[in-house]
Amino acid sequence: MDILQTKSLSRCFDGNIAVDALTISVEAGEVFGLLGPNGAGKTTTIKMLTTLLPPTSGTAAVAGFDIVRQARDVRRVIGYVPQLVSADGNLTGYENLLIFAKLYDLPRVERASRISHALALMGLTEAANRMVREYSGGMIRRLEIAQSMLHRPRVLFLDEPTIGLDPVARRAVWEYIERLRLEYGTTILVTTHLMEEADHLCNRVSIMHLGRVVAIGTPTALKASLGGTETTLDDVFVHYAGGTVDSGGGYREVSRTRRTAERLG
Repeated sequence: MDILQTKSLSRCFDGNIAVDALTISVEAGEVFGLLGPNGAGKTTTIKMLTTLLPPTSGTAAVAGFDIVRQARDVRRVIGYVPQLVSADGNLTGYENLLIFAKLYDLPRVERASRISHALALMGLTEAANRMVREYSGGMIRRLEIAQSMLHRPRVLFLDEPTIGLDPVARRAVWEYIERLRLEYGTTILVTTHLMEEADHLCNRVSIMHLGRVVAIGTPTALKASLGGTETTLDDVFVHYAGGTVDSGGGYREVSRTRRTAERLG
């Protein structure tokens, strides 16, 4: 059963097409990846699906709610972890979660247990009363995921969740994302330009090129489509998007990535 659908979803900025007639469907309980170089339209897609940005044309529904006409209902059933750091370094991990519990309007009698469970699930119980500015980059990302899951959303959006993290921290975040999916049955939509990450996490992936989806399928099927026993998802990515797109991104994308990496590092 599909929990997320888009039909010809598009977004233009000053006449430039950022997302071009995007049509995808995501099944309940799966991890779905949006892959592509910087500037391919991944983050713009996420912002439309999380109601932060209205589409120029087309439609989309999340958990049966239209992203334009029923935006408030969409926000109630989703969680969102953006690229930029969203945790407050001047508060403890527990205090950050308490603020989010209040923002999500969780009943007072449930807040402590929800926060305790989220900390345990993300492996942060022992660090709960430490200031977040003392956390490592991987711990900050896990805290942000915990924040986004306090209200038990049906769909979780992760925009470049391991940007700026070293390989050890990256794999730890992967482990906790998988734990969320198994425990809650959460549907997860993740954007990334890291093919190893997509291959490890995703049940299915779509590759975006200049705002359009140019390939979609399981990592295994996409690799098999190019033939050869040693084909990797990197090869698939280069085949569909790597030949003509500068994956370095523009000034804004590079600046945003470096700011995030610096704060997480």
